Amino acid sequence: MNKVTEIKYYMESLCVYNLWEDRLYSSLFELLSSADEYILSSYSDFYKLVLEYGSVREHISRCILTNDNTFTRLACAGTLSDSVVNAAKTDLKMLEKIASVTADDIINAVESEDIKEILNTLPKFETGNGKAPLTHSWDEKIDELIDYHKNNGYGKFASHIAFTWRDGELCPVTSIDPITLNDLKNYEEQRQKAIDNTESFVFGHPANNVLLYGDRGTGKSSTVHALLNEYHNRGLRMIEIPKSTVSELTLIREAIANSPMKFIIYIDDLSFDSNDSSFSELKAALEGSLSGKQANTLIYATSNRRHLIKESFSDRQNEINKNDIMQEQLSLSDRFGLTITFINPDKKNYLEIIEKICDDRGLDVDKEHLFFKAEQWATRRGGRSPRCAKQFIDYVESCELRGKEW
Repeated sequence: MNKVTEIKYYMESLCVYNLWEDRLYSSLFELLSSADEYILSSYSDFYKLVLEYGSVREHISRCILTNDNTFTRLACAGTLSDSVVNAAKTDLKMLEKIASVTADDIINAVESEDIKEILNTLPKFETGNGKAPLTHSWDEKIDELIDYHKNNGYGKFASHIAFTWRDGELCPVTSIDPITLNDLKNYEEQRQKAIDNTESFVFGHPANNVLLYGDRGTGKSSTVHALLNEYHNRGLRMIEIPKSTVSELTLIREAIANSPMKFIIYIDDLSFDSNDSSFSELKAALEGSLSGKQANTLIYATSNRRHLIKESFSDRQNEINKNDIMQEQLSLSDRFGLTITFINPDKKNYLEIIEKICDDRGLDVDKEHLFFKAEQWATRRGGRSPRCAKQFIDYVESCELRGKEW
């Protein structure tokens, strides 16, 4: 049996991994199955995909790391059986042989000397190297693979860490804010509360839904983004939804109910009108409905408003309405469990933030001049805030790099 036939049989024999939806994998099978008269076009198609995705071993190893199957799900959950592990080992051994295919293997399997001669004039695709931990002896890396899935998830949850809910489906976010907890300045007490709650959640301990409330530009949303970047390699994933899809929270939770991953459902800039039906939906999702509490989900929300329910003039005039709204307000806030308040910094704290960001960027500037200009910047923008501080330092750094005065 020649190597091409052997690899083709291996591709048809996998019992755990299913890679047929992958374009390069299916293109390779088509190439191996092609009769001599079709092999030139099949080779050309396959070569283009190798250029697009990287080397063969690199891409197939990446597919293994992100595949959604029984082994990867159970590895993530920590509930693997010996039979599943042994089946995965067998597949991995075959997949490594599949990924080792070379252009010469293809050429040597061709019977027509004329076609073989043409194939020899074409560029040869790269076999390359696998991604860690699949650098070599893939079937012997089973323990490293189990650890990988425990920390990084499986399927789309291994490929992406953030998602949005659109048209009844989880859609990956391909570009996320890279901010880290170290990038956030001051607000240590508020940040530590969020860290402690998130760590408790990630490690499977009791944790609360969180409302981050306060002035605009104080780092509420940035704190949530930084938490995801800090804990994504411990199984944390985030689903950001607009307030308009709060009514679909039950569907979202059902979609991830059987996943061993931990999910923060994130709602930014939360507020409601007094007659907004989604207010009641959120109350039920936080606590109160049959699906209101799941061990693998929490809700984190941010709001700039002291009162989540917007009051009309008539509401303020009517004492009964005013009391009703206050009770509704409290009933929602209570269900978050943890409320973290962010307020604008005073002058001292604002200038501390300016100095810390400046030092992080390695800017060698006169601090007295920096602080004077920072105050002017804040005055023109309606007040001091961490966002204002960052925007000012962005401006200073840009001027410094271009040799301009600021």
